[in-house]
Amino acid sequence: MRFFGPKLVSVIILMSTVLFTLTIYKDPYDHLKQFVNNKVVEHFFENQPCACPDRCLAAINDDFKERFRKDISPVLSLNNSELSGEINTWWQRLQSTRTKANYQQVIKELFAVIPGEGHYKDAGPHRCRTCAVVGNSGNLLESHYGPLIDFNDFVIRMNKAPVEGFEDDVGWKTTHRVMYPESAVHLDNSTHLVLLPFKMLDIQWVTSALTNGTIKRTRFKVIDKLQADKDKTMVMHPAFLYYVHTTWLNIKARRSYPSTGFLALMFALHICDEVNVFGFGANGKGTWHHYFEESPKRFKGTGHHSGGIETKIIKEMRERKIITQYTGWGARELVGGKELYPLTPRWDPGVKLLMRDQLQVKPYILLW
Repeated sequence: MRFFGPKLVSVIILMSTVLFTLTIYKDPYDHLKQFVNNKVVEHFFENQPCACPDRCLAAINDDFKERFRKDISPVLSLNNSELSGEINTWWQRLQSTRTKANYQQVIKELFAVIPGEGHYKDAGPHRCRTCAVVGNSGNLLESHYGPLIDFNDFVIRMNKAPVEGFEDDVGWKTTHRVMYPESAVHLDNSTHLVLLPFKMLDIQWVTSALTNGTIKRTRFKVIDKLQADKDKTMVMHPAFLYYVHTTWLNIKARRSYPSTGFLALMFALHICDEVNVFGFGANGKGTWHHYFEESPKRFKGTGHHSGGIETKIIKEMRERKIITQYTGWGARELVGGKELYPLTPRWDPGVKLLMRDQLQVKPYILLW
């Protein structure tokens, strides 16, 4: 029987060593901080919002806080499923056809299949959840980001982006895949399905796809019987889509809505303590394309998405160190076809990665 978890044992060892050092050697706290990794000690002596040594999203204190709404859950649950009239009107406008389905009945049927409790309510000084949001940009090619991506606790991918054959550049690990019915793929039992419900039929589809498979078409033919773990399935809240659309992007267009990539990033900001972004933006030639497709000769538009606005916001978050963005080798950031400034790679594939357990143990070895 395990009486103490590894984290508790580590805390006991560290605190015992600290007390021993303070008592026997009479070293002041400032000297002790020089002797050990400063950030590790600070997290024990000071009240930190999370356990990450580099930064915590909860600790950011600027006008970002005004837009970052912790009270808006990114995921639907039984207790938060109601929609205000304004949000429901906006959501209905996204739908190409009117539906006669009753929203409350659709929600009831959904949570008869997937868990209805809230998700990711465990934030606090004990948690350091690192997340990689992996976009589909061609700037991932020859980046060798794979090990760096897999080093994160959560690895969030989107739509049909493949891993096999691209592991060196995009990694192999996937904990969450954000998708909608028309972009769905089968998942293994270790991956969470995060559904983007751009229309009521999308919620009905996931209920059907995980059970009897009666819905075979939405806008066009879709997977009717989906391989995915019901217990790891969640639906992004329509209110969260509206919040990203109005508070972050401030889009006025009637039928415009955030891209899957931007929604995945905002999802990560609400459930993680540290967010690392890969595969967003143009490649080194200024071309927007997917890493798993042949590079097109012309600029690929963003459809109903406000790609330029999203790119500027991501740039702002990077400059404020809210996120860390890895942009590939020789990638360039373009907005409206104009280059903002050249981006340089931040990752040397020759650098040896230390496993997290080794990083945690290192301070204790130095003290002991």
